[in-house]
Amino acid sequence: MKNSKLFSGPKGRTRRETLTALAFVSPALILIFTFSLFPVVFALYVSLHKWLIIQGEFRGLRNYVTAIDNFAYLGGFAIGLGLLYLAYLQLKKIKELVEPESKSHYPFLLSGALFGVSALFFLRWFFYQLPEFLDIAKKMRGLERTQDLFTGLLRDAFKAETVYPHWLQFIAVFAAAILVSWVLNRIIKHKDGAQIQIAYSGFWLALISGVGLLGFIYQAVDKVYTESVETGTDPGIWPQLITITTGVLLLVVAWLLWKNSEKQKSNFIFVWRVIASLLLMIAATVLIIEIPTVVAAGDADLWDGLRVTIFFSLGTVPIQLTIALFLSVLLFQKMRGSEVFRIIYFLPYVTPAIATATVFRVIFSDRSSGPMNRVIGLFGIEPQLWLRETTGIFKILSESMGITDYPNSIMPDFFSPELTELLGSYLNGPSQALAVVIMLSIWTFVGYNVVIYLAGLGNISVELIEAAELDGANKWDVFRHITFPLLSPTTYFLSLIAVMGTFKAFNTIWILRLRGASLGTTDTFSVVIFEEFFIKTRYGYASALSFVLFAIILILTVVNNRIQGSKVFYG
Repeated sequence: MKNSKLFSGPKGRTRRETLTALAFVSPALILIFTFSLFPVVFALYVSLHKWLIIQGEFRGLRNYVTAIDNFAYLGGFAIGLGLLYLAYLQLKKIKELVEPESKSHYPFLLSGALFGVSALFFLRWFFYQLPEFLDIAKKMRGLERTQDLFTGLLRDAFKAETVYPHWLQFIAVFAAAILVSWVLNRIIKHKDGAQIQIAYSGFWLALISGVGLLGFIYQAVDKVYTESVETGTDPGIWPQLITITTGVLLLVVAWLLWKNSEKQKSNFIFVWRVIASLLLMIAATVLIIEIPTVVAAGDADLWDGLRVTIFFSLGTVPIQLTIALFLSVLLFQKMRGSEVFRIIYFLPYVTPAIATATVFRVIFSDRSSGPMNRVIGLFGIEPQLWLRETTGIFKILSESMGITDYPNSIMPDFFSPELTELLGSYLNGPSQALAVVIMLSIWTFVGYNVVIYLAGLGNISVELIEAAELDGANKWDVFRHITFPLLSPTTYFLSLIAVMGTFKAFNTIWILRLRGASLGTTDTFSVVIFEEFFIKTRYGYASALSFVLFAIILILTVVNNRIQGSKVFYG
């Protein structure tokens, strides 16, 4: 009878529908947790330890400091501030949900706090529980492996003295959160009560996590500072952290002043804003010059891999999108044989990547009898080393034009040695070996981009183009003012996918790279992570590098969304 009352009426129907929906999505949630969320959380856990086959001691941020030096503290500090900003956004969301001058939502602060704290308690239990589960394999060494033995060790790990109390605390707080939430919903009966409680839960979770992370960063910095005092070395953390952060903030303020200066009606205020923004930019540049010192203190392989990845992305994405756009517009015309060319252009994308890379390796052989060297020999060009050439292509071109001592000859003398070395590595450009990798990537993905662009062209209204032609627009005018703007969603999608793909590229690069010959000039970030994990077996450090790469891709995605997303035209 109680169950029938519980599931009767409008609210009962809502409960039935909710339980039914949860039953349907639960398999998907289990799969997502097992194969998506858990590997990421486990990789984060590994990155905080010294990990060589088996778990070592807890290292905190030391793996990240080894990789990017003081940027680890700056990154953690930025994430902490980001969490606090997220808490602020949750408060803004709550303000939008409640009625003006309504105070009935404030009791939901309690239930939201309990839900947020219960989530943190769950993470704490998981953090303590995972080592116990991982020790099961060590405990089974030398024993007969049976199902009963594993089940017993699993039960003992779950009920370990250092773990089980945390589980009970989580259950108690979570049950209290559910009870308080149910009571408040019965008493207040706010129409948006569920959403307000979710927002408050997010607020408390972000607030506590942000404050906790900032506290952890401060403790880590203080520990390093204490060790430096004991050893008599200069940590350099606080000066670099303060100067770089201040420089970035000054750039933001300068940009805001510059952005709003043109809206000012007063000439005095306009001039003041422009001068102030310029002065702030100069000050920020002086402060951020500390960055090369920080970069030099980090892992050289990581920064070299990041530079190679940037070259790879900049050399691949714009060119392949431009070629794909040109070919797609050409193939979209009603020409004889266009269907055949569509298939031909798409074939490289579906060809096995390893086979394609192997063929390119043969074509760009450094032997004088190599296919590509024979082709350029017809034009009187000397044979090239190709995949064995480590010199940057800009440096090669400058030497061919008679420019000596490039790029040092074009840089001011007042630059510091660190800044000169950093800028020089970028001004040299990608190596000739990396240029071959870029050509392979362009050749492979142009066909895929052509197919996507053709789909976008098919969605453009023919009547719109015909109307423009009747008004006297030529082919270029139609493309410039109609076709290209209406293809902006497709271009945005392809550029976003391409940038993320270049930062994660691995298989073809691994085949084309010649170990030792190219001296790491083709080793992208993914290759560096692979070597740290599988060759050097530094699992904790490799996991830290993977999260650094994740942060870079996330930042690039956000920046790309801000820059291109606002310019996308959907018709």
